[in-house]
Formats: sequence, structure tokens, C-alpha cells
Amino acid sequence: MSISSADIIDLNGHTTNTVDSYINIPLTEVNDHVVRMSVMTEDFYWHYHPNSDETFMVIEGTLLIDLETGTIELNKGQMITVPKNMPHRTRPKDGRSVNLTIELTAMETVRIEKD
Repeated sequence: MSISSADIIDLNGHTTNTVDSYINIPLTEVNDHVVRMSVMTEDFYWHYHPNSDETFMVIEGTLLIDLETGTIELNKGQMITVPKNMPHRTRPKDGRSVNLTIELTAMETVRIEKD
């Protein structure tokens, strides 16, 4: 097995696209996990993952992660892991964020209806 410059993933090509609300692009798989890039311009719904932690890393803008206990603000270059079974919602601050997420490839997502 070998790798070459053809295997380089160019994040810039994905982030320049105009997004209506939310796009989630699988970039690569590492062992049994997937690395995704999301471009957000609106809130994602409340949910949790019963079988996987979820790591977020901001590469553009600011990401807000709402938890039942409060809101965490992540700026460019910062990352955090939300443990499995923890209800959360992500949303961009100031209109747009671009984030990498790392999660189990077979991750389950359970939507939560909140008032």
C-alpha cells in the first residue's frame, strides 16, 4: 500500500461552497471512525448518540454546542468531545461555522424533541 499527493483531502474546496443551511461531508475513515466536515448556517436539532462519542473541531467561525447544563463556545482551532448519550445541539455563531467531526462510522443519532 502507498500514498501520494493524489490522496490529499483539500478542505478549502469544500468550504467555499455556498450552503443553504447545513452540509455534512464524509472526508475519510480512520479505523472504525469517520472524519466529516460540516458547514453550518443554521441550528442542528437536539439529539444524542447512544453508541459513540463525537469530537468537534472548528476550522472556521465559532461553533456553539448547547448542552442541558449550558452552552460551550468553540472558536477556530479549538476542539471538544461530547460523550455518548449526552444530549446536545450544535449551531453556528454569527451565521456560519465550518467544523470537523470525528465519530464512529456506524454511529446512531437519536433526535430529541425540545420545547
